[in-house]
Amino acid sequence: MSATSGLRRATILVADDSPQNIELLSRVLGSEYRIKVATSGEKALQIAYSDEPPDLILLDIMMPDLSGHEVCRRIKANPDRRRIPIIFVTAMSTIEDESLGLAIGAVDYITKPISPPLVQARVRTHLALYDQTRELERMVAQRTSELVATRQQIIRRLGRAAEYKDNETGNHVIRMSHVARLIGQQAGLGPEALQLLFQTAAMHDVGKIGIPDQILLKPGPLTDEERQVIRTHPQIGADIIGKHDNELLATARTIALTHHERWDGSGYPQGLKGEQIPMFGRIVAIADVFDALVNRRPYKEPIPVSQALAIMTEDRGKHFDPHLLDCFLQQQFEILKVMDLYSDDRGAMTDATPM
Repeated sequence: MSATSGLRRATILVADDSPQNIELLSRVLGSEYRIKVATSGEKALQIAYSDEPPDLILLDIMMPDLSGHEVCRRIKANPDRRRIPIIFVTAMSTIEDESLGLAIGAVDYITKPISPPLVQARVRTHLALYDQTRELERMVAQRTSELVATRQQIIRRLGRAAEYKDNETGNHVIRMSHVARLIGQQAGLGPEALQLLFQTAAMHDVGKIGIPDQILLKPGPLTDEERQVIRTHPQIGADIIGKHDNELLATARTIALTHHERWDGSGYPQGLKGEQIPMFGRIVAIADVFDALVNRRPYKEPIPVSQALAIMTEDRGKHFDPHLLDCFLQQQFEILKVMDLYSDDRGAMTDATPM
């Protein structure tokens, strides 16, 4: 925040062990800026790391306990404070001194005795640059957030588009996403991993887009040939998503490709076994099967929750990762709330509906 913005005065930290130097710099800058002072390196770090850090630091090099160089190094090594501009104000005036100061992260170098107009001009310039840098970072972060949100919505909408082929509300992918997140939470995944799982689980069956309706919507059992066609949808889904360096799309592809693999190796399309199957694929497999069992599908009527749980428990260590199935069972209460909240009987629902 610049001194002339009208919102607040910028704060300058003057770190120097000489009371005379502090008094001089405070007099030169005090009419335009708030001044904080430190007479040691440790005190300078305390102020820099406080909840109200300075907007700029004027830093002497020769100080007790920690040198100005060490203070600068520590601030620049701190991700939350490294952007604060540091100007060395020192009697050390050789080219080597200046080169070292700039090399460790200072933005400028002023030698003593100081010229008040020069100090005022340098401080004003670097505060303006700092303001611009912060505003650009804010704009980039906002734009990045918008792009991520847009990409996430596209993924979820594409997942729902595929689901509409055999589930007229499309609520299956919403339930799936919430149930997968609950399993992951119980399994100890952190916030970022849970959010990634929640956003990408919806794409598990995107390959259904490539399956003919007469097979996908067929009431009753499939022939062996039809079953082989159905088994192509994980690979079709992976091909639709494609290979990407982007974590969101790469994860969506992994889930689409592996959610029909089985713990004992009898799944498809690759016949992966145990922990060869990516964890997200193993989680989505559990959520997908449970939702398919307890809800109406073109080829079957729903079955009671108790029967579904019995079937899945029987498949512990065969179809399902034993540990993750236990995590699923431990979240039964919350999972049943999801089933009710996003029931197909309620009609098509938005995935933004809060739980």
